[in-house]
Amino acid sequence: MGEGEAYSLFRSLRWPETEGEPVCPRCGCCDAYDIPSRRKFQCKACKHQYSVTSGTIFAARKLTFTDLLAAIVLFVNGAKGVSALQVSRDLDVQYKTAYVLCHKLREAMATDQAGIRLEGIVEIDGAYFGGHIRPENRKQDRRDRRLAKHQTGKRQCVVVMRERNGRSLPFVVRHEGDAVPIVRDRVDTLAIVHADEASSWDDLHAGWQTWRINHSLAYSDEGACTNQAESYFSRLRRMEVGTHHHIAGPYLHAYAGEASWREDNRRISNGGQAMMVTGAALATRQSRQWAGYWQRAD
Repeated sequence: MGEGEAYSLFRSLRWPETEGEPVCPRCGCCDAYDIPSRRKFQCKACKHQYSVTSGTIFAARKLTFTDLLAAIVLFVNGAKGVSALQVSRDLDVQYKTAYVLCHKLREAMATDQAGIRLEGIVEIDGAYFGGHIRPENRKQDRRDRRLAKHQTGKRQCVVVMRERNGRSLPFVVRHEGDAVPIVRDRVDTLAIVHADEASSWDDLHAGWQTWRINHSLAYSDEGACTNQAESYFSRLRRMEVGTHHHIAGPYLHAYAGEASWREDNRRISNGGQAMMVTGAALATRQSRQWAGYWQRAD
């Protein structure tokens, strides 16, 4: 696909209601002057100049449309994520460029999870990430890293709520028990909840029909299991250990959302996933966190 075809594809995904014809992002007018030399438009009503990426997560881009599309295809192609270093090598761009671009795509993926409420049979489980302590060289100097006094305080818990054969919703809390108020907001009261025997989930019995499974005895027993939640954590663990090697605490929620999106859409073809992410990115407003990320003063 050449630059012209990629540009036409971006136009059709940005303005699907008008079949790629420009719509002013400021006033909504559909009449515009075309400025083909700059690939821009000027609204006939408010005189505002805009492009196909104006006001989107790709605003103020410097990459070509073919490079943006190639980056999206490479990004969705990794079953367990793609590192920014790999993307920078494949596209022949700086690591900083690839790093910010990947995080912008993760932000676009997260828009699919905004405001959803889970129904039916919902599996809930939590797992801890981060806060790794390197063991001492000599055995006599090593400490029991499971004890709280030997922790770094950086460990965070990713809790996932996942419908059976449906959507998943992850979020990050300090401790597993802190997730119960969020469950009340995002799970329908008529849902059936499945959880393990951790005491953190005892409060769920007050609001839902709750099934519990003791993993020390079985992974599934009389229909009670959290196997689909465990499948999500398997993907996220492989992303952390095998692809990214380290996930910083402030960005853990972004990687958790990415793993959720990949798990929910794993049956969709690579081309379909690429179009979904491109459409979501063009429908997402300019990122406040990642726009000008490397130009900010500490």
